[in-house]
Amino acid sequence: MFCKTNISIFAQILQEISRNDLNKIVVETGAERYAKGYSARDHLAAMMFGQLGKANSLREIEGGLASCCGKLNHLGLKGAPAKSTLAYANKTRPVAMFEKLFYCLLDKCSAMAGSTRRKFRFKNPLYSLDASVIDLSLSMFDWAKFRTTKGAVKIHMVLDHDGYLPTFLNITEGNVHEINVARMLDFEPGAIIAMDKGYTDYGLFAEWTRKKVYFVTRQKENARYSVVKEMAVPETSDILKDQLIELDGFYSIKSCPYLLRRIEVWNDEKNEIMVFLTNHTKLSPATIAAIYKERWQIEIFFKTIKQNLKIKTFIGTSKNAVLTQIWTAFIAILMLKYLKLKSSFNWSLSNLVTMLRFNLLVYRPLGEWLNNPFQPPPEPEHEQLKLAF
Repeated sequence: MFCKTNISIFAQILQEISRNDLNKIVVETGAERYAKGYSARDHLAAMMFGQLGKANSLREIEGGLASCCGKLNHLGLKGAPAKSTLAYANKTRPVAMFEKLFYCLLDKCSAMAGSTRRKFRFKNPLYSLDASVIDLSLSMFDWAKFRTTKGAVKIHMVLDHDGYLPTFLNITEGNVHEINVARMLDFEPGAIIAMDKGYTDYGLFAEWTRKKVYFVTRQKENARYSVVKEMAVPETSDILKDQLIELDGFYSIKSCPYLLRRIEVWNDEKNEIMVFLTNHTKLSPATIAAIYKERWQIEIFFKTIKQNLKIKTFIGTSKNAVLTQIWTAFIAILMLKYLKLKSSFNWSLSNLVTMLRFNLLVYRPLGEWLNNPFQPPPEPEHEQLKLAF
């Protein structure tokens, strides 16, 4: 049995963002200091409409909201923003407001996600660490330094595998190396970090080892080392070698004086030998290989957000406008994951964002639509007009 609602699905999604939390963040960041009457909530609603509606320009956001007519009232909007108003807000409103809102929503989403889909028997927290580059035209985005003739921004992210949610984001110019951001991170003792070999830094590995933080990565082909101990491996498995090693070279051993573990595994899918490096000595070689394979979840996350939200083309060229759009995309992906967790329907994120795009301004209870999106709402009942002659 469907109940009626007098607000759209988009308005109900925005209601999941606490007004009190948003107001507190606005005060903390001074987000309305130079607002010229355009509120932070109006700005957030317009940018979320652009993300979920996959608008390609300021004109499409303005036109899309303007075409809603009376449906803007329940969003708390006085009207559709002019292009110039939205452009000014994207250029001047502090990005910190959107960043703080992201982490506020992350707490809400993490509480619901809990320890979902745990694939491993160990109790250690498991994280993936990676970065993704978004290419930009250096002539239009002259602040986005990357290469001589190319511009870019780089999104550095830590993905928590309990719930597959990003727990850390840092957006930099493209020329900032991943290692510089990795050194800023602080993981709890016992955590396991899966990452590719681009993060190889023996000084960082030593610091993590001292703090009892574990890592799993690929070993570089030119790595110099000596084998200290060969450990037995099952004869019928894909594990070829399990070794304790120490680094060779004056600077390498000075940076990381600890013994490390080197594991060779045959990969049938790629028809090659994969060599892993870790400082964890107790987990089985097969588990180490499985942890590295699980790292692909962060690649999938980047692919999902790039394919389904507006994060590769931008509606503004200033640094503030670009960062605002990226942070809004991550706010949108958190909301989508939150809705997916609330639903009993077997949504994929790509299907959910596609179907939402078609139903943003439909008047239907959000919970009912999430659980049964293909069931049409009941026809309104009209009393038959009785005429007296």
